[in-house]
Amino acid sequence: MKRRHLLPAVVGIAMLAATATAFGQAAPAGYPADYATLIANAKKEGKVVIYTSTDAKQAAPLVDAFKQAYPGVDVEVNDLGTNGSYNRAISEAAARQVGSDLVWTSAMDLQMVLVEKGLADTYASPETKNLPARGQFKNILYGTTLEPSAILYNKKLFPAEWVPKSRAELIKVLKDRKEPLKGKIASFDPEKSGTGFFFATADLRHTNDFWDLVAAFGAAEGKVYGSSGAMREKIVSGEHVMAFNVIGSYALEWARENPNLGVAFQQDYTSTFSRVVNISKGAPHPNAARLFLDFMLSEKGQKALADKGVPSIRSDVGTLNAASLNKLVGGGLKPTPVDAELTHYMDPKRRAEFFQQWKKSLGR
Repeated sequence: MKRRHLLPAVVGIAMLAATATAFGQAAPAGYPADYATLIANAKKEGKVVIYTSTDAKQAAPLVDAFKQAYPGVDVEVNDLGTNGSYNRAISEAAARQVGSDLVWTSAMDLQMVLVEKGLADTYASPETKNLPARGQFKNILYGTTLEPSAILYNKKLFPAEWVPKSRAELIKVLKDRKEPLKGKIASFDPEKSGTGFFFATADLRHTNDFWDLVAAFGAAEGKVYGSSGAMREKIVSGEHVMAFNVIGSYALEWARENPNLGVAFQQDYTSTFSRVVNISKGAPHPNAARLFLDFMLSEKGQKALADKGVPSIRSDVGTLNAASLNKLVGGGLKPTPVDAELTHYMDPKRRAEFFQQWKKSLGR
């Protein structure tokens, strides 16, 4: 080839290289062509700030995978719990000093309240097409996982024949074994934990015997806690022998790590939650927020979570998804849609009535 013919080609290659350098990275396959601009702007912002209820150990694989995919964007994870994340998002918005880019928690109802209050930004993720219809709300609130409630027990102290396989059996064992179990059963405190309130009200919506369960739990002098981790510590120590409505992904991981712990599910009815995420209205790093949200929902992001034992909301990722999870729990999986019904019990009057009945049924 003659030199004069080489020149345009060389110039073209140089222009492409310059463009690539300017943008830093090309868009992922199947994403909009201008997504490279979003990546470049995210790298200029340099970080994404997340308020979450996910513990650092479970979040780490996702964060590490994101940093590997998008070097130059730091990730600040603030494990504030469900109520803490919600309250901080509310207070910062009121003060017009928004500090979060994303709020990501297991309290689906609290997250939907943020949406209703106008504190969540709309963003149509290119990954939406890969989610089930129940997995997102109006391009504002996105489900990222599908997680069952579980029973966690101490194998050495809670006999295998007592392990309940249904809601009716759970109530029965609390009644029939009330004396040996007195003070040794645990569950979430719905007043202190957003996840606990969600599990309780989900049970109330989908079963006819929720208050019977609470009454049996109260009669056995059951103890309530603000986190699954707190319940785990009590069961490992032997102070408690069984806990119900524990976050299932945590329970399965703990049982893998500790052979003295067992996990069971109610085969007739296993409620689920999804850790839902939204971009904060007025996020200080909006491009980085969109980039991280898309990665969370992508095949790579979902795999990073699933490989750590957090079931994927997508049907094409991980060994734990809706189909395999339903088989694991015995066929009674009850996925919770990301929809406006989540706030039913967030109405002040209904919420007050719930806690009034909770204390009455608990006998306290």
